[in-house]
Amino acid sequence: MVQVFVVAEHRRGQIREITFEMLTKGREIAEKANAELTAVLLGKSVRQYAQTISEYAKKVLLVEDPKLENFNSETYRKVLANLIQQHKPVLTFIGHTSYGIDLAPRLAVASNLPLATDIIDLAFENNALMVTRQMYGGKVNVKTSVRKSENYIVTVRQAAFAAKKPEPPMAGQIIETPSQLTEETPEKRFIDYVLPPPGGVDITAAEKLVGVGRGIKDVANLPQVEELAKTIGGVVSCSRPIVDKGWLPSDRQVGTSGKTVKPKLYLAVGISGAFQHVLGMKSSDLIVAINKDPKAPIFSFADYGIVEDLFKIVPPLTNKIKEYKTQKV
Repeated sequence: MVQVFVVAEHRRGQIREITFEMLTKGREIAEKANAELTAVLLGKSVRQYAQTISEYAKKVLLVEDPKLENFNSETYRKVLANLIQQHKPVLTFIGHTSYGIDLAPRLAVASNLPLATDIIDLAFENNALMVTRQMYGGKVNVKTSVRKSENYIVTVRQAAFAAKKPEPPMAGQIIETPSQLTEETPEKRFIDYVLPPPGGVDITAAEKLVGVGRGIKDVANLPQVEELAKTIGGVVSCSRPIVDKGWLPSDRQVGTSGKTVKPKLYLAVGISGAFQHVLGMKSSDLIVAINKDPKAPIFSFADYGIVEDLFKIVPPLTNKIKEYKTQKV
């Protein structure tokens, strides 16, 4: 049967959210193409992940090998190239992440397959793969066809699709598959995983974010926003002007030149809503905006909006939340 592959991504004991996003879109594509959705899981001692992923796919190809303990695009490329050769999936999904950007081009060249990168949508139309990508910094969505082939590889932008667990779960078959790796990869090897410096924050993993923009006016006003973020159990992120001024580090920036985030709550404080920023946070579950300009673009994307000077809202809002938490205790 025709198959659609989704390459599962995991890191330091967690399955990355992009995996479930791709499985959701892959399931849609597979159903329309009368194909079988197959997840591919590589690693060492990762069977527990396979059980979770099996709820989203018809099959899980489980490839365990000590040489796959840490991500290495060269060893992954060898394993996946063999699997593609054996199963000939019509389409292979890979996340457009630091992993995927390194892996997908190698795999496409080794397998002699067309590759479409950083896509935000795709579909088969008249036996051709049509993909949608953004150009000119996100100002234009371009839908284009991919070179005709029996098999394709795509990398998917994070948060491009909403992850949705099938009901009932698919209870896919877990199939143990040999890696066929015979030796180490001397030309490229894993040395160490570098954690963020003390005090560093991974905003892509945060469930609650308070995004701050140029409306904050001065670095001396940042503690107000930081206090609000701390009160709601979140962390502070920002738009590009804040990083350009040196008020927050670049790893806090949300947007096309920063990071794509998908928290449960995104509270935009003093952010006008330029499209470069919006593209990085529009998939948040709940967006609340505070801006004194009623025509600010951010309100077009917000679920709730407060038209007021942020300095009249942030301190009393923080105090109210603190009072509520105290009463609950």
